[in-house]
Amino acid sequence: MKILRSNTKKGEVKVRLENLDDLWYLSSLIDAKDKVSGSTQRKIKKGGEEEKGSATKKTIFLMIEVEKLEFSKHSNTLRVAGTVVEGPEDVPHGSHHTFGLEEGDEITITKEKWLKYQIDRLEEATNSKMPKILICVFDREEVYFAISKKYGYELVSSMEGEVQKKEMKAKYNESFYTDIIKALTEYSKRYKLDNIVLASPAFFKEDLFKQITDEDIKKKIVLATCSSVGENAINEVLKRAEVREIMKKDQISKEVNLVEKLLSEISKEAMAVYGMKEVREASNAGAIQILLVTDLLIQKTRKENTYTQIENIMKNTEAAKGEVHIITAEHEGGRRLEGLGGIGAILRYKLKY
Repeated sequence: MKILRSNTKKGEVKVRLENLDDLWYLSSLIDAKDKVSGSTQRKIKKGGEEEKGSATKKTIFLMIEVEKLEFSKHSNTLRVAGTVVEGPEDVPHGSHHTFGLEEGDEITITKEKWLKYQIDRLEEATNSKMPKILICVFDREEVYFAISKKYGYELVSSMEGEVQKKEMKAKYNESFYTDIIKALTEYSKRYKLDNIVLASPAFFKEDLFKQITDEDIKKKIVLATCSSVGENAINEVLKRAEVREIMKKDQISKEVNLVEKLLSEISKEAMAVYGMKEVREASNAGAIQILLVTDLLIQKTRKENTYTQIENIMKNTEAAKGEVHIITAEHEGGRRLEGLGGIGAILRYKLKY
């Protein structure tokens, strides 16, 4: 995520979404009653009266007051719905509109007050270190190499192998695989790679992996599946869960450690509580040092219109100089926190009940 303009005193932050993780960050940052503005498409009938079917789609600037959010990891979109508070004359104020946010979009978020944990998460999204990853998509006939970037990828090179006869298609071309392995070794040294993603349709990736003898290269490799080979396949691979997990490795390690710390305190029956009721009582007492909440619980309570209770716990924690951490439920640590009700807290002192 790139911050294009920031004036938190006035409550305004303008951002550009640079990758899929930015959508996840925003899904936990934008709250009901916030204002979201930017360019968007809307169907409008001539004369300003809206009517489905006969309307013309136009790109316009709108500001809405947020009512609800819907984040989909499968479609890679964040839908922000609300009522129009600012826009052209042919769009009535108070009418409903939904921003379908994707990579590359620019929006301005306006809040009455930006909380510290929200500013911290913005900085985290902006400053998150991008690991150096080589994407290698291939089959028995061709191979493409690309380096992942903060926004998309850069194609490095491509090669073609000797196409085998149709009845021999189940066998790999040993000399072609040798060329690919040489390229992987060269690029690993040249770019000082953190990881290499080998992606292919069918079984080709497993066959190639077996031919690699350099243990340093092998340690960097993650296998992934793609439906075809070519530049389009690189985009497909970049959206795979395996690759997204690599990109978030440092953050995942931090989150897992926080959950482990919580679980350790719980096992000792010491300085920790979990579950909505207990955590709310601890926040009201100003006893929370570190608050952990899963993204799934936030999404669930927003759908059920009960998010206010979590929001109040976060505000109380921050007012008491505590830390707020939103944990993704995609990794083992997050799943274990989900098993505790999706919320837990490490305390400054033990509460008396």
